[in-house]
Amino acid sequence: MTNRPLSRRGRHLAGGLLLTLTSLAGGVHAAAMPPESSGSFWDALMVHAQPRDVWEQLRQGFAWSFDAREPRVKHWIDYYRRHPRGVAEIAERARPWLYWITQEVEQRDMPAEIALLPFIESAYKPTAKHPGGATGLWQLMPGTSDALGVRRDWWYDGRVDVIRSTKAALDYLQQQADQWYDGDFELALAAYNAGAGTVNRAIRQAQARGGSGDYWSLHLPRQTMNYVPKLLALSRIIASPQQYGVQLPSIPDRPAFARVEIPGQIDLSRAAKLAGIAPVRLRRLNPGLLQNMTLPSRSPALLVPATARDTFVAALDRQPDAALARWQRYRVRRGDTLSAIAARQGVPIGVLRRENDLRGNMIRIGQILRVPAGRMTAQADPDERLVVKVRPGDSLSRIAARHDVTAAEIARWNGLDTAAYLHPGQRLTLYSH
Repeated sequence: MTNRPLSRRGRHLAGGLLLTLTSLAGGVHAAAMPPESSGSFWDALMVHAQPRDVWEQLRQGFAWSFDAREPRVKHWIDYYRRHPRGVAEIAERARPWLYWITQEVEQRDMPAEIALLPFIESAYKPTAKHPGGATGLWQLMPGTSDALGVRRDWWYDGRVDVIRSTKAALDYLQQQADQWYDGDFELALAAYNAGAGTVNRAIRQAQARGGSGDYWSLHLPRQTMNYVPKLLALSRIIASPQQYGVQLPSIPDRPAFARVEIPGQIDLSRAAKLAGIAPVRLRRLNPGLLQNMTLPSRSPALLVPATARDTFVAALDRQPDAALARWQRYRVRRGDTLSAIAARQGVPIGVLRRENDLRGNMIRIGQILRVPAGRMTAQADPDERLVVKVRPGDSLSRIAARHDVTAAEIARWNGLDTAAYLHPGQRLTLYSH
């Protein structure tokens, strides 16, 4: 292991010392301090106080020592060296999230290399989905996310919420390291990829052969054999990008977004207008909100770009009632059914059950229900629509792949069944994410 650098808290203390010294220096007359000595002293302090980018912050937290000549690590170093643009593109995609994730990893006293794991898991795409069921930046499986208490319903999927999924993934890694591997994060990462049962069985087999039982002595599935080497190779590239011909984008070492609590539900397109930004920017920061609307809770929260936070809060203060989604009281009439009311309001029947504390579908005439004041199916702004013409041989899945959406979304937007036959020349409407 390498020596750990100053923690973020330590650097903040150093920054406070600089501020104090600078303030004191302002009160010193020029005659009391020779110009040449004052310049060199204060200039040296100011150099150390210059804002760092997030890559420098990451490098300072790298904690693993390893032999770059280890065959599996060298293989992936050579791979990344041959694909420098791929690394740079993923790094750019990480821009909104990398500072926050790096800070979260550091606060847990984990190796900073773990902040690079989404490079490998999802190419830093919050909405990435694997056919096997793994979803999100950290590729959480449904069973794992359920065990970790990650909410998944019509309104919301915490696996694609970067804040929630990051906390869950780091919790899971820490649990694996503490429960099974005496704090060994290399083994915990292997278990994250292949499952603790697979790794524990490989450890027993290695020890039976007289091996140490550490990660490098194990026989594991091929993907897991490469999992830690890929991460270590990537950390070597990030540590010395110029050496490997990689040009990383400059990402400031400061928050890219702010969390704002709202006194009620709000449509994301409406919130974007209040913040003075494009709706697509807001949706990219809040991919877990599946209905383009904040959650129906007492204090729903929304992530907004840090630069738009003050504008958004001020606009929300000026017109809160106009901005917020409305719910109203509905009196059940003769002939009403819960399913019919749900269909009229554009919400799943389960949402109405939850909002009204109903255990089943039974309702009675005169009963008061809490329902949306309008259909809850939020649509994108007109300028974010894209009309595409079906080509010969096209299917929903092919069109979805071309436009980075899902076949289910195209079907929903156009009122189609996912298995519907498409006719050449047919026009379909798509919306931006």
